Amino acid sequence: MDPIVLAAGTALVGAMATDAWQQARSSLVELWRRVRPEQAEVVDAELGDVRAQVLAARQAGEADTEQALVADWQLRIQALLRANPAVAVELRQLLDTQLAPALSADERSRIGTLVMRAEASGSGRVYQAGRDQHITER
Repeated sequence: MDPIVLAAGTALVGAMATDAWQQARSSLVELWRRVRPEQAEVVDAELGDVRAQVLAARQAGEADTEQALVADWQLRIQALLRANPAVAVELRQLLDTQLAPALSADERSRIGTLVMRAEASGSGRVYQAGRDQHITER
């Protein structure tokens, strides 16, 4: 999945639990209206329903429910991007100006993009980690 899709879906669901949600929602619906106008009203209504689910999941400590909602919106955003790949620029702007700023510092750290490449040959080894890594060799 495209990294922008992963980040946008995660940030979207995270932003649902913030005071900045209405502005982010309006911006996302407007983006949807430009790419898939026939779906915009349904998406707007569904965003309201999903926000209620996110708030309930957070109150109940149900991280699995919130993660399922993230995955669902990542798939929806991916379909939007497939319909119009040029939307990636607007989606990045929405992520950077509306969604990510609404999140806590901890939540923002989860939407960053990390690309790692490595190459080993012969008897070489590669160890890569996006966070902590502990290696014990004997």
